[in-house]
Amino acid sequence: MDALIPVDQLEMFAHGLDHAEGIAMTPDGTIYVGGEAGQLYRIGADDTIEEVLRTGGWLLGLAADAAGRIYACDGVKLCVWRLDPATASMEVFCNGTPERPLVSPNWGCFDANGNYYMSDSGQWKAANGTIWVVRPGGNAEIWTDDSRDFPNGMAVSADGSRLYVLESTPGALVEFPINEDGSAGARTLITTLDAVPDGVAVATDGSLIIACYRPDAIFRWRADLGLQLLAHDPEGVAIAAPTNVVFTGPQLETMVVPNIGRWHLTRLHHDDLRGVALNYPTDQQLGV
Repeated sequence: MDALIPVDQLEMFAHGLDHAEGIAMTPDGTIYVGGEAGQLYRIGADDTIEEVLRTGGWLLGLAADAAGRIYACDGVKLCVWRLDPATASMEVFCNGTPERPLVSPNWGCFDANGNYYMSDSGQWKAANGTIWVVRPGGNAEIWTDDSRDFPNGMAVSADGSRLYVLESTPGALVEFPINEDGSAGARTLITTLDAVPDGVAVATDGSLIIACYRPDAIFRWRADLGLQLLAHDPEGVAIAAPTNVVFTGPQLETMVVPNIGRWHLTRLHHDDLRGVALNYPTDQQLGV
């Protein structure tokens, strides 16, 4: 299968990162990524990197709110941090409940109402994953136990009606309706993947962009097209275990992926693809 974007069109930048996995863009267009020693990096307009703070853990999934704060899943500290890059301050946003602490917090995303959905992947191949939701005001609850096979990257649909979830082992893209009362609907399988899918982003044409930990590949899925190979690097250099995807640029026309297998970010473009704007909840929506 030939890739839609040739490998020589993949642009490497922001060199010197510590095996970044999570990535987020704040409302002002600034890109933040995490590192495996708990670093939160800010990427400058000139593609330079700046370490803002360290949690002492390992930062995985990142999301942002309207104030530019970062919500970071920490796979070592087993919590979700609320990080303020402006002050380099940090506080625990979620660590589960006393009865059910987090096992492996991996990725989080907001809907338009300020609900924060988070995948707790569980142990590898143990089929004990789950998906949480943190409601406005900070109360955390299990949203569904029906995504068990290492739920990983997630994204809210453009119309807010569904949550897309990648399950890493075995590789699958699934969806859950977000019911009117905020509860989870039934799990529906969209497609399987002969890969270890990690992160997903939504495009305006209905495409879902899927970055894979293995192989070194990024896929595009659309209902009328099925699964297409968007980018692939058989040498694992330009993209190396690309873990997540964010759309950036004035028209959200540029995809950026971190590479947990190396030390840089990668840009890629496809003329048909523009990103759906992310949800950035306000303090009022968050109940803070």
